[in-house]
Amino acid sequence: MSQPPGGAPSFVRVWWDAFAAVAAAVAAMFAVAALGLWAAGADGLQGAFPAVTAATVVSAVGGTVELSGGAGVLGRTGASLDVVPLSVTLAGAVALAGVFLRPLRHHAVAGGRDLLARVARTAVLWLIALLLIALGARHTFRIDLGESLLGDIGEALDVAPSVGFRASIGPTLGYGLLWLLVLLAVAVAASRKTPLPSRLLRFQDPVRPAAFAVVALLLGYVLLFLLIGLVSAVTRGNAAGTMAVLLLGLPNLAWISLGLGLGGSWEGRVPGQSLGLPLPEALTAVLRGGGDEPSTVTIASLAEHDGRAWLLVALAVVALLAAGLLLAVRSPATMQPWEHAMQLGVAMALTLFVIGTLTRISARVGLSLLGIGDLSSFGGEVALTPHLLTLTGVGLLWGMVAGYLGSLLSRRIGRQGLTEEAGKP
Repeated sequence: MSQPPGGAPSFVRVWWDAFAAVAAAVAAMFAVAALGLWAAGADGLQGAFPAVTAATVVSAVGGTVELSGGAGVLGRTGASLDVVPLSVTLAGAVALAGVFLRPLRHHAVAGGRDLLARVARTAVLWLIALLLIALGARHTFRIDLGESLLGDIGEALDVAPSVGFRASIGPTLGYGLLWLLVLLAVAVAASRKTPLPSRLLRFQDPVRPAAFAVVALLLGYVLLFLLIGLVSAVTRGNAAGTMAVLLLGLPNLAWISLGLGLGGSWEGRVPGQSLGLPLPEALTAVLRGGGDEPSTVTIASLAEHDGRAWLLVALAVVALLAAGLLLAVRSPATMQPWEHAMQLGVAMALTLFVIGTLTRISARVGLSLLGIGDLSSFGGEVALTPHLLTLTGVGLLWGMVAGYLGSLLSRRIGRQGLTEEAGKP
């Protein structure tokens, strides 16, 4: 049996690599989720905190958390939750992709079977980890109605309203596996240092530069908004609430800003009472402006409440042009501007479609179950729905424009892409 440098049998080493990737992802997601929920005040949920943290991790990978409520013969309490805490998602994605790709970078070539075997081993351990997390993501809260007529009736009948949650095993494993496979596909596509199997080499030039440029664009937005958020936490007070937003929903806000800056739109509403988290004032004002009817969120509607919203347009233009330049620089020098335009256009259309899908929010009571807001308030509903057709269209249009201009700019500054030799893995 062959021996790797570490002295362990090869089959032990490859399984250890898969375990390390999964363990890194789970640890990163639990750490970010726990810190974010603690900052939001969920530590006051007493013994429910571990279950709430597990439910947050389940939601972060697309899993399903089923909510239930009941009040015995007094009726039922409605509850629903559909929200992805993308800060937790991003933490797990970066950790898993980094550890998964690290061993591959030491290989000059990659076999298709070897790559599939690595993915399969990682998927098996990932599903086991998700199953354990989902089994721990369940809890029921009893609601204290206090000294009121309804409370007296409930006490007399020995009933009390309750709300609870539990992860749905099947959908969680299914969506979690899909999340893993998409993540690994994007990670391999965006990493130039990771060799591709010979059958996939034909996709290297048209896919890898665009994938890298889009990933860099998204991460750049997150880092910029992280810096803004940290400055806001220090200078404007309510540091705990701001940190909760950063640790739970920073990419949600950052990538919505990207979509809005390019001309996309969302619609939604929020209740009149506090949501428990400090959303931007302009966004909250727009969402509350429609009363019972949904309000449309665009750059123009945000600018009615805060003129600085127009800066999102300038930021999106600069960022997308930088992505176009990066695409051209990392592409073979023989590629033409129209090819760069098509590559970035398709990549941005897909990216904004995914952003719109991931930033969808529908919650009634559900946010309170995560320790955010008032658990005894049943009237509030939070909703945010993307206009996916608009987002996809503006992504395609402006991606093509930025890809073409980035290609021309690379030629003007003398960076016309990689040579044929440099473009090889």
